[in-house]
Amino acid sequence: MKKLLITLIALVGISIAVNAQTPSRVRPAVKSERREAMRHHRHRKIRRHRRHHRMAQQLNLSNEQKLQAKTYHQEFKKKLDALNSNEKITVKEQRDQKAALLKEQKSKMQSLLTPEQKDIMAKVKAVDKAKADQHYAARMDKMKTKLNLSDKQVAAMKAQRTDMMAKVKAIKEDDRMDRVAKKEKLMALKTEMKEDNKKIYTPEQLQKIEELKKARMDKKAVK
Repeated sequence: MKKLLITLIALVGISIAVNAQTPSRVRPAVKSERREAMRHHRHRKIRRHRRHHRMAQQLNLSNEQKLQAKTYHQEFKKKLDALNSNEKITVKEQRDQKAALLKEQKSKMQSLLTPEQKDIMAKVKAVDKAKADQHYAARMDKMKTKLNLSDKQVAAMKAQRTDMMAKVKAIKEDDRMDRVAKKEKLMALKTEMKEDNKKIYTPEQLQKIEELKKARMDKKAVK
């Protein structure tokens, strides 16, 4: 039942994940970057699981809500299994239908919550956001020291982050776009942010960033 409750919270707060397919044969440096990305992904997954577990405890669902959530979960799993075993549709069709199923399941799960529980969920998310902002501020302080960033550069990066988060939120909440369109928009936005980031740094700082990245990769490779 505990696992089911965590699944409930995950579905209520589900978000679009951006995944890019890459060739299997890649340069060692790219492989190292990919391992680093996978490590960060695992850590994010663990943190997300803990966050969902904590939220499930705070919501204090009634027995009736738990039973209804279990029913919804079983129905969802049955539909998902049928979809995964359907070999008559294309991969794109399967992904689109899976996204529709997740959206339907999220709506059902949200309908289980009382206004008070939704308020609790909103407060927990606000606390998590505050913690994320604190983590970002601490990371920015380290970057400022390591790269000798000016106050103007730091302010530009913070403004860029705020703008990026607003655009991501708008894309995710735009019901006019399908899953593929959202994925393309998010990937394009990610690329745009990287290029805009480079404009903030000086050539010397960009070189320092590459040196720090290489040192980090070399350190990971030794382990």
